[in-house]
Amino acid sequence: MIKHQYDVVIVGAGGAGLRAALEIPEGFSCAVLSKVFPTRSHTGAAQGGIGASLGNEEEDSWEWHMFDTVKGSDYLGDQDAIEIMAKDAVRAIIELEHMGMPFSRTPEGKIAQRKFGGHTRPEDPNDPDSKRIAVKRSCYSADRTGHVMLHTLYENCIKQKVHFFSEFFVTDLVMSGKSCAGVVAMDIATNEIHVFHAKAVMLATGGYGRVFRITSNAHVGTGDGFSFVYNNGLPLQDMEFVQFHPTGLWKLGILISEAARGEGGILLNNKGERFMERYAPTVKDLAPRDMVSRAIITEIREGRGFKGSDGTSYVQLDVSHLPKEVLNDKLPEITGFARTYLGVEPTKEPIPVQPTAHYAMGGIPTTVDAEVTRDKKGTKVTGLYAAGEAACVSVHGSNRLGTNSLLDLIVFGRRGGKAIAKFIKDAEFPPLPEDAADRTIARIDTLMNSKGKEKVGALRTELQEKMMEKVGVFRNEKDLTEMTAEIKSLRERYKEVSIDDKGKIFNTDLMEALELGNLIDTAEPIIHGALVRQESRGAHSREDFPNRDDKKWLKHTLIYKTDGKPKIDLKPVSITRFQPKERKY
Repeated sequence: MIKHQYDVVIVGAGGAGLRAALEIPEGFSCAVLSKVFPTRSHTGAAQGGIGASLGNEEEDSWEWHMFDTVKGSDYLGDQDAIEIMAKDAVRAIIELEHMGMPFSRTPEGKIAQRKFGGHTRPEDPNDPDSKRIAVKRSCYSADRTGHVMLHTLYENCIKQKVHFFSEFFVTDLVMSGKSCAGVVAMDIATNEIHVFHAKAVMLATGGYGRVFRITSNAHVGTGDGFSFVYNNGLPLQDMEFVQFHPTGLWKLGILISEAARGEGGILLNNKGERFMERYAPTVKDLAPRDMVSRAIITEIREGRGFKGSDGTSYVQLDVSHLPKEVLNDKLPEITGFARTYLGVEPTKEPIPVQPTAHYAMGGIPTTVDAEVTRDKKGTKVTGLYAAGEAACVSVHGSNRLGTNSLLDLIVFGRRGGKAIAKFIKDAEFPPLPEDAADRTIARIDTLMNSKGKEKVGALRTELQEKMMEKVGVFRNEKDLTEMTAEIKSLRERYKEVSIDDKGKIFNTDLMEALELGNLIDTAEPIIHGALVRQESRGAHSREDFPNRDDKKWLKHTLIYKTDGKPKIDLKPVSITRFQPKERKY
């Protein structure tokens, strides 16, 4: 076992982790641990843009952005946090521009903006109650926005001499009483265990899309950060809210960005109908993601989908009517994906799409300064921070609007970095427990020496298939109750997992076995939160409780791991400017 000591340890080298690292002042040591090389972090897959009311192409305001985010969240987002994000968005974009991020430009040289689902403005700017129409709010770099943002932040971290530990797989938090004292990690190249002792730890570990069979997430999206927190007696918040992006490539789940619809793409059923006119008559194909995903599944269920060669169904996204310069200059990656993976020529024919598990609205509960909290009173865990998709501030509530994820990363990554910078100036290193790595060593020894008959691939596929089937876009009590029994069974069977590779050099068998444990840990609170919440709100759609119930459920769920059934607690939603209303588009 190898020990290290750094003032700050950041787990995850995506947008939130890198943005936080840039705030650590000179004279303090900062280590960023990443399961993959930093520029392969999943932030790089974000395509469409970053939301900010720059008003470069038409009139806009932070208040309109805030209202859209609150409404999009189905009123479960905390409005104090949403106000901070919407107000800070413009500064955050200009800061990225000054760091060297290459945005697409208007003919006048300003940062270009385009329309995105759920982002609106009043038709008459002088009358806030007038009909709302789509607004150009998404700042973008063609359809590779996350890619260029990630590279820009990484280059700035290199310039600032941030210390990177690439291909280090973090396996546990180190808790010292009620404080966080560091993390335990495995060097993937050698299987060696490393303990990182720190004054402050930030979890920026991304999402858990690999809990589901069809997902836009990279293979590293295995819910690691959620698992660390859950297994250390801390709660997870609003885990039942899983965003299914409406337009993943059929069968594969690879993302076809909302930017395609923002530029004028339309969804079609097997009758050639632009079916979103039925579900969101004003904004149509630019409705929020939860509504579009439900509409697609409804079209398929009612026989208006297309049947694929493998028996699965899809609808079509048609961009063939768009000018070739739009497809080539603004959507080059999307059109390339369609050609490469499905053999479809998007300039001439529609692209087959289906909803794909995309984003975790819930996660590790935090303050607006990214400080992790342990209960409904907001009691802080000393020295522990979280930002990005792993965290729940909550600015997304029950449904995230497109472009707000990259904004969340840079706004709350920066705020978390600043809070850490302030904290470490006076903080001492907490005591490092002697047994810090024991749990990790025991897990690895068990897996390496197991002679059980269960195999990682088969168990993972079973989990992903069943989560897709029973905890997907539509849910009901029967499926969720069955899934609670399934997850219990999978947890027991996981104890019998064995791996074939007993070596110590890049043992991906071992890594996948550890990740499977994290997936099971993460699936459990998703299932239990979905079973307990007896209403439909945002991305959580209960067929047996089809209405939103503000009287009982305008609350956040906090879920704690126990030896038996998880414990659920509730905490209030912060409502400041906008009272809940029925969500219509």
